[in-house]
Amino acid sequence: MPAYVDVQIPAELAEKIYDLIEEIVKSGGVVKKGSNETTKAIERGFAKFVVVAEDVNPEEIVMHIPPLCKEKNVPYAFVPSKKELGAAAGIEVAASAVAVVDAGKAEKKMAEIIKEVEALRGKKNE
Repeated sequence: MPAYVDVQIPAELAEKIYDLIEEIVKSGGVVKKGSNETTKAIERGFAKFVVVAEDVNPEEIVMHIPPLCKEKNVPYAFVPSKKELGAAAGIEVAASAVAVVDAGKAEKKMAEIIKEVEALRGKKNE
């Protein structure tokens, strides 16, 4: 597990996150792809939820994202595979990170996933 990963996401929840990103993209929601676009979305206050891949190499590409999310109060989660994250975001290449700008019809589902991730993070900090 890379140093920037503060909470291990169970495989079942990671699948839900991939499905959520895919659903948002397919239903016309707005997702920013890649670490640069994700960083801009967070800094500009557009990001509602951020997903970062754990298998990014070198990890310097994404290690600034979790602290930035904390600073801007943006919920974030980790998934194991940048390749799967890219596929879920509707691109043919790997994505180191994605930011949900508009969840569209998946707003409720996204809120539930954020709750699950925050609960895991809360358990880790106890």
